[in-house]
Amino acid sequence: MTEQNVTLSVLNVSKRFGDFSAVEDLSFDVRAGRVFGFLGPNGAGKTTTIRMIVGITVPDEGSIELFGQKISPALQDRIGYLPEERGLYKKMKIVDQLRYFAALKGVSAADTERKIDFWLDRMQLGDWKKKKTSDLSKGMQQKVQFISTVLHDPDLLILDEPFSGLDPINVEFLMDVISEFKTQDKTIIFSTHLMETAEKLCNDILLINKARKVVSGSLRQVKESYGRNLIALRATGSESVLSDPSIVSKTVVHADETIVHLIDGTDPQILLRRLIDGGAEISKFEKVEASLNDIFIDEIRGVKVEK
Repeated sequence: MTEQNVTLSVLNVSKRFGDFSAVEDLSFDVRAGRVFGFLGPNGAGKTTTIRMIVGITVPDEGSIELFGQKISPALQDRIGYLPEERGLYKKMKIVDQLRYFAALKGVSAADTERKIDFWLDRMQLGDWKKKKTSDLSKGMQQKVQFISTVLHDPDLLILDEPFSGLDPINVEFLMDVISEFKTQDKTIIFSTHLMETAEKLCNDILLINKARKVVSGSLRQVKESYGRNLIALRATGSESVLSDPSIVSKTVVHADETIVHLIDGTDPQILLRRLIDGGAEISKFEKVEASLNDIFIDEIRGVKVEK
C-alpha cells in the first residue's frame, strides 16, 4: 500500500486515562475512496480513537497521519465529523445553524446558501429550513447534523453511529446518501453497532475489543476466512443426524432455519446424504458464509466461527 492511496494511517497508538487503557497499541490504515467500518462493543475504544484522529485529544504513544502528513488544524478542515453525541442548538433556526457550521469550515457565503438548499432538498427537509431544531423529530435532527458534517465537502467523512435515532426507512435513505459519497472517491469511516448495515456498506473493517485490534482487512477477506463449512438447513426429522459430533460442530437455530457448523474438512455432501438416508424431509440445504454479525459476536466472545 502506497502513501498515495492511504487517507489515514494510525501507527502504534495508545491512550490512557489514569490506570484505564482506552486504546492500546492500535495500528491500521484507511484507504482512499473506500468505506471503512470501525466496529466494536461499547467501551472498546472506538470513540477515543476517533477523537484522536480529529484532534480533540492526543495519543500518549504512537502517531497519526492524515493524507500522508502529521495531523494539523489545516488538515482537519478536510474532515467532516459526525460525533455520536449530537450538538445542535435547540432554539436556533436550521438555516442559521447550517450557515454557522459552514462558516466554521471556511465555506464562502455564496457557496453556503447553494449547498444548504441542495442538502436540505436532498435530505427531504426543504420545508423545514426556517424551523427551529426543537420543532424537528429526532430523526430530522439527525439529518440536519449530517448536513452540517458534509457542507464543506470533506475528503474524509467520519460518522460515529450515524444511524442513531433513524427509523428503518431513513436508515436505508442515509445509506444511499453515504453510498453516493463512496462513488465520489471520498473516504468514509463509520462506527456502528448495526452489523447488517456495515456489511452492506463497508469495503474494509476493523474490529476492536478491550482497546485492542481483533480483526481487520477487507470485508471479503474477513468473511472468506470464516464459516467455510456452514449450511443453512430447513428440514424435519434431522435431529439425530445434527447431533452427530463426528460431522457437526454446533447448530444455531433461527426462526425458520438452522445454521449447521460442520467439522473442519467435512464435505457438506456427507451431511446431505445422511439426512436423506435418515428420512429427513429437506426444503432448504444451502452452503453459506458467516455474516458479519456472526463474526462480531464470536470474536467478542472469544470464540472463532468454525471453518
